[in-house]
Amino acid sequence: MAVRNQPGRFEPSEFQTGLCDCCSDCGTLFYGWCCYCCLGCSIASAMDECCLCGLGMPIRSVYRTKYNINGSMCQDFLATAFCPLCATCQLKRDIDRRKEQGIF
Repeated sequence: MAVRNQPGRFEPSEFQTGLCDCCSDCGTLFYGWCCYCCLGCSIASAMDECCLCGLGMPIRSVYRTKYNINGSMCQDFLATAFCPLCATCQLKRDIDRRKEQGIF
């Protein structure tokens, strides 16, 4: 049997939900709306990062790279600069879905 993929590597993919799919998970949206910093801290905690790193372009880029999600640092910057709540909620939804799938 031939090994086709290296262990721990993921095929190129997209985020599992769209940037503007905030209403698909109202709990995460409400959490981010009420305490945006707490949402960022929960993301950082899930990724074993410092709580201060949970918001913005750097954590999004690290996550995207780790799971081989298509995109660029420029796209990460634009998403977090112009729609920070949507970008942060999208990241949290993706983490939650990957946990459910057992691939986080």
